[in-house]
Amino acid sequence: MEVTKPIISSDQLSELVIKGMQEKKASSIVVLNLKKVRNSVADYFIICSGSSDTQIDAIADSVEEEIYKLSRQNPWQKEGRENKEWVLLDYVDVVAHVFRKDRREFYSLEELWGDAQVTHVE
Repeated sequence: MEVTKPIISSDQLSELVIKGMQEKKASSIVVLNLKKVRNSVADYFIICSGSSDTQIDAIADSVEEEIYKLSRQNPWQKEGRENKEWVLLDYVDVVAHVFRKDRREFYSLEELWGDAQVTHVE
């Protein structure tokens, strides 16, 4: 018996990423809407910060759990779990970035996508 995955939109996926981040008290959550940016690699980049290795792991786990619960999707690709400076969870249309605070400032992804619509999440 084949299990079908519910199809969810990039908007719904982005909401689940945010929920997963909020569950573990991620700080400075920013949503970059890249839908209107020419040649963008995804619809959304969602960026947050964690203050410790443990919190960074917990945030990434929470994002994966929230998305899996509703959509049965695992990330297409994930990177950075070993060094815990920048964990990337790639769901193709939505990419979650969980940074250690100092690394986030160093890479400043928000600055790279100047054309993106930026939303700061409380």
